[in-house]
Amino acid sequence: MTKNGILCEINGRRVYLDPKNTDATGVNFVSHAHSDHLPSKNGGMILSSVETSEIAHLRGFKMENHVQSIDDFSLIDSGHILGAKGLLFDDIFYTGDICTRNRGFLQGAVVPKCKTLITECTFGLPEFVFPKLDEIKKQVNELISELYGKGIPVILLGYQLGKAQTITQLFGHWGPLYFHDSVKLMNDLHRQLGVSLPDGIGHTEAEKNGLLSKKPWAMVAPLMSEKNQFLKDMKSKYGAVTIGFSGWAQSKRFSFGRRTDYSITMSDHCDFNELVDMVVRSGAEQVYTIHGFVEEFAEHLRKIGIRAQPLRENSLDDFI
Repeated sequence: MTKNGILCEINGRRVYLDPKNTDATGVNFVSHAHSDHLPSKNGGMILSSVETSEIAHLRGFKMENHVQSIDDFSLIDSGHILGAKGLLFDDIFYTGDICTRNRGFLQGAVVPKCKTLITECTFGLPEFVFPKLDEIKKQVNELISELYGKGIPVILLGYQLGKAQTITQLFGHWGPLYFHDSVKLMNDLHRQLGVSLPDGIGHTEAEKNGLLSKKPWAMVAPLMSEKNQFLKDMKSKYGAVTIGFSGWAQSKRFSFGRRTDYSITMSDHCDFNELVDMVVRSGAEQVYTIHGFVEEFAEHLRKIGIRAQPLRENSLDDFI
């Protein structure tokens, strides 16, 4: 672990995993296009999926010197968002952000066998056990039906990249269907990349044409604070009700997961049990935890007999 992210040196080759700044001397692996995993500037060869490169470009970062394959490096679907990959190399598997559940068009990750596993543990506490997708669909469809019966429009809130597309596919049968302009752009790109998603009108055009006054309707928008002017306007002008989707809604300790009128537990990450199962299935002799409850999850793995520790500066060098 370095200030620039995770660095592995394998047979004289420097491999950077989701670096903050790409390095001109090594392989720079970018697991997916969420902003906290994209580098801030170019500086060397970038290894990622084509989808990650295209989505990154839409978000303002054009990957120079991009490649989608390198000998001895295997990109493994991580099931997180479109194009998200883990990286298997030299008996090391780096998960990136990972989800082993099927969700709409996203298939859960199949974890490869490895000697060393570097895994995220965003939801690495036992309290984070998520409901089944069928339960979520039933709960949300019943809620929307109840609100529609009262003539109330509904705004479905999830991250612009990932959650919003899953929401669109799962609940896009409610209509008329509108999109926050930013979500429409992202959905359009997903369709160009081969994902079948319901289409609809962007909110600016819908409002300009007076369509939002004809209630009820459904809209998919990015997850945002209820203090955001867009949501204030939607509520004051049209009486819209918000339904937010977040893994953090599972816990009463984290209020930021429940800042909408209704909060639904749904995540693009593994829950606690899925993380443990993923580690066990990997057969890893050594596990390093990153991104999340690193101490707590590593401690749990040690209790069940798995050698594990949070990834700190130089700690990887002690094992490989």
